[in-house]
Amino acid sequence: MTTLYGPAWGPASKAKPKQLVVICHGVGADGHDLISLAPALGQVLPEALFIAPHGPEPYDHAPAGRQWFSLGNFDLALMNAGVRRASAILDGFIDAQLAAHGLTDYALAGFSQGAMTALFNGPRRAAAPRGIIALSGALLDPGALAAEMKNHAPVFLGHGEQDSVVPAERSRQAAAVLRAVGVTVEMVVSPRLGHGIDDVILAAASSFLRNIFTS
Repeated sequence: MTTLYGPAWGPASKAKPKQLVVICHGVGADGHDLISLAPALGQVLPEALFIAPHGPEPYDHAPAGRQWFSLGNFDLALMNAGVRRASAILDGFIDAQLAAHGLTDYALAGFSQGAMTALFNGPRRAAAPRGIIALSGALLDPGALAAEMKNHAPVFLGHGEQDSVVPAERSRQAAAVLRAVGVTVEMVVSPRLGHGIDDVILAAASSFLRNIFTS
């Protein structure tokens, strides 16, 4: 199976980490794109190690960048199959990092395709994350969730109302499905934001991250 790797940051305290936060990038980027969020998130979680693995596949629409699964065809069945393969690889990475650092507490986060991957993976893990942060993402294969979920980890959904790449309605749909199966969901929509992360979303995600590790 593919072995993931990518940049890491923290803990801000310089002490031995007490939590792990895995951040999944969007399609066509790589782990360096989102590890830049770690210093801001580390302000509320100073004892956390942040790792942003590169996606398991080369981006198939450019000579550079990585992807979690192909978006060459937007057929839902193919996307669902792709996120399942990516989730299995991500599983191995999370387990290996937890074991390597002697940790049990962790959270998942992601942006765009990375948010789709984290949101698919997190509820299906037997060792539940403290929480899942999905920014500008969507819930893939929602019909299978109730039968396959293994935990009810809380979820934060952040989205730009002006997002023309992944419409904000996809997060609203995800929230409805998650709540219907008993998951606690926080959602923040930034009115003027497109497909990105602004200070409004980052502040709300930071607050969520702090709360899930102190509750």
